Amino acid sequence: MTLNRSLPKLSILVFDKFSPFHLSVPIMVFNGEVHEKQRFETIIVAGESGRITSEIGMEITPSAGLDALKDSDLIIVPYWRNRHEKPNQELLDTLVKAYDNGATIVGLCLGGYVLGYAGLLEHRSAAMHWEFEEHFSNSFPTMKMDNNALYVEDDRIITSAGIAANIDCCLYVLRKFYGSKLTNQIARRMVVPPHREGGQAQYIERPVPRDTSDSRINALLDKIRQDLTITYSIDELAESVLMTRRTLTRKFNNSTGMSVGKWLTTERLHQAQELLETSGLSIEMVSEKAGFSSVFVFRDQFKKAFSVTPKEWRKTFFFN
Repeated sequence: MTLNRSLPKLSILVFDKFSPFHLSVPIMVFNGEVHEKQRFETIIVAGESGRITSEIGMEITPSAGLDALKDSDLIIVPYWRNRHEKPNQELLDTLVKAYDNGATIVGLCLGGYVLGYAGLLEHRSAAMHWEFEEHFSNSFPTMKMDNNALYVEDDRIITSAGIAANIDCCLYVLRKFYGSKLTNQIARRMVVPPHREGGQAQYIERPVPRDTSDSRINALLDKIRQDLTITYSIDELAESVLMTRRTLTRKFNNSTGMSVGKWLTTERLHQAQELLETSGLSIEMVSEKAGFSSVFVFRDQFKKAFSVTPKEWRKTFFFN
């Protein structure tokens, strides 16, 4: 990467009602005490005029205004206070100019909204915290949403999923500037992995519908949940609730938002998650108790759904 000075110039934007945690992540990764020497020329930049205080009342005095962005090598937007609020136009225009001048621009968590409002995500791939991804996609429809990534880079525009994924993203950016050896060293000092396997899918809460507006469908769901190891046919299920096959298929999809087969697989995966997190059962026993036809099918379905293996899931979430 070509730099225009002895150290790359890093500008970290701050706004009123900033999040102290989100601000501290890039400061620690790029300019914190974990480094033996200075690696970046770091500047805290005011993204707007007026007093800048955190959401809990902490006040910060930025060292520069928006002019500092124009010759920055790296610009980080660590947060944004309101996904429904468009930032000031001067900031958005300055970010575009900085990008055109060669800067790499990073939006951490809701900071991605600032990049979106600036037009920097048009026809580019991006990541966002799973709780906000639907609104994020609707707000910037030409953007290509990566629903599972912890972070995404597309032509010097980088976005992350938020919270802990901000650390993953910043370490990725550090690696781009200084390589894996230093990044691994910094990660060890921070007591975090230099790279995490899998993506957001392993952290997303996707509860299976417990109740619907249709009492007969609710009764059917309760019946199936009593023993997930039983193999049901659509005809048998339809007969049990006094419906035709066609009527059951339609009502089930309308009530749960998914087909019978999809719902059953999702319910079994949910049961498997609970067993992996709360029991010491073998993977084979978890597969059997959750109702999968074989452990091979179980592993395949689990990996497709969560981007990690059952063993990796247990390693992350099981504490005895």
